[in-house]
Formats: sequence, structure tokens, C-alpha cells
Amino acid sequence: MRDTGGPSWSRAVHGTAGRGGFFALMRAWAAGLVVLFISEYVQVTYFYGTFESVERLESFGGRLLLVHLPNAVCVALAAWIAGRLHREPFRDSVPWHLAAVFGVPLFAQAVNVGVHWGRASLEGFVMSCAVVVVGAVTGYAVERLQEGER
Repeated sequence: MRDTGGPSWSRAVHGTAGRGGFFALMRAWAAGLVVLFISEYVQVTYFYGTFESVERLESFGGRLLLVHLPNAVCVALAAWIAGRLHREPFRDSVPWHLAAVFGVPLFAQAVNVGVHWGRASLEGFVMSCAVVVVGAVTGYAVERLQEGER
């Protein structure tokens, strides 16, 4: 392929980033996955162990407060970190940046559906989809707000 003489970042922004853009995306995803694993581990180990009981999980409100909202916080944190660590100039490309931010939540949802496929209820499936959407959009919004402050 012939070099057009333009700066390398212009190729990245216009969708021909090659390996540089791929590695920037992998770095963002790796960071998001690490944050998601650590936050979910802390949530399951310390939060559930302290507050979870059969009586509290019988009601929808209890499941919402003890399961779904903390999961949304974990997903938002992972999306936010992935977006923050997606480096320039690739973050200036909307498709690359959306892939960086939303890749980890979508991957987590695919794994969740695959693991719970045989025993999932309709409520559990719908709420897990809602958690991923709310968490990912929240993480993206916070990341964009911080980007605007710079």
C-alpha cells in the first residue's frame, strides 16, 4: 500500500488506522475487562455477603437494589475506564471510540447470556440487558463529559 504522505493520525481518524488502532482498542478493552472483573469480584465478595438474604431477594425491589443497580455501576465503571484509556487520535473517530467503550459491556452481556442460557428467566434476561444499556451509556456519558472539560 502506498503512503499518501499525510500524517499517520489522519489515517487513524478516517478509518484506516491499521495495527495502531487495533492495539489502542485492545488496550481499552483489556483495561475495561480488568476493572469489570475487579469491581464484580468486590461486589460479589463484600456487598452480597453483607446485604444479601433470601427475604431481600424475593421482591423485585430487593433484586433491583442488591443485584441490578450494583451491576450497572460495575458496567458503567468498566465502560468509563475503557473510554478514558482509549488513546488519541483513535478516540477522535466515533466508530473506534464507540467500539472501545461499548465492547466490554457487550462482551460481558454475551458471556452472561451464554452462562445462564438454560436457567434464565424473562425478568433476569430483560433486567440484565437493561443493566448493560444503562451502565454502558452512563459510562460513555461520564467519559464524554470529562472529555469536554479538557
